[in-house]
Amino acid sequence: MKNLILNDGHTIPIIGFGTFKAKEQEGIESVKHALLNGYRLIDTAAAYNNEEAVGKGIKASGVPREEIFVTTKLWRDNLGYDMAKEEFEKSLKKLGLDYIDLYLIHWPANAKNYENWEKANAEAWRAMEELQAEGKIKSIGVSNFFEEHLEALSKTAKVKPAVNQIEFHPGYWQEDLVNYCKKQHIVVESWSPLARGKVFENEVLEDIAKAHNTTVAKVCLRWIIQHDVIVIPKSTTKTRIEENINLDDFELSNKEMESINGLPEFGFSGEHPQFWPDRI
Repeated sequence: MKNLILNDGHTIPIIGFGTFKAKEQEGIESVKHALLNGYRLIDTAAAYNNEEAVGKGIKASGVPREEIFVTTKLWRDNLGYDMAKEEFEKSLKKLGLDYIDLYLIHWPANAKNYENWEKANAEAWRAMEELQAEGKIKSIGVSNFFEEHLEALSKTAKVKPAVNQIEFHPGYWQEDLVNYCKKQHIVVESWSPLARGKVFENEVLEDIAKAHNTTVAKVCLRWIIQHDVIVIPKSTTKTRIEENINLDDFELSNKEMESINGLPEFGFSGEHPQFWPDRI
């Protein structure tokens, strides 16, 4: 599997396993199955309420810890120096791990949640920088940050974010933000790669899938990694977990990539960092 090199020198697999909504025994079994079928990047978050299940799945797989890249995230209600430190320790304990490979601010603070959103982000980031210096986190990054949030953070940050995890799928791939991140040497990671199922209603994607004798889902995932963007599809179905990681059996042409790039907007979740409600 291809790895991308982060701006701090660490590497991250370009295909990972998302765990949103995978809880309790189902979460344990899906993480175990993913790891036993070649996944090495596991993505969770405090807000998913499944870190314990993810940790148990990692242990049950028998895959050595040093081979696994684990991501979890700090929820937006807890942005601040002390809260970030406390929430990180909670996540570490729930996962049953000694360190986290990548810790992200899940959503930036906004005026709806904080009187001074720039300070809230900066203080949480300062705590994460210290945790990284202590060896408890290998890489630190953000999620759902627009250019304005990244620019504000850069005013005080000593460490540049290694990753920005954003909504990225056919019909909504935030091209300007992606280009900005790449110029800043921030790796982009995609969430909702199948646009909550909306991609299955698109004729262009269906025609491309037929041309390659594959599925629309695999076309979307392949399109994402050909942009050098990390993808973390989620599923609790064993056959789909196995299918989602096997993306090397075909390649999209430049013309097909351009066709998908140019699709009219569809499938946007509506989750905007400046206006989205306080909790998922």
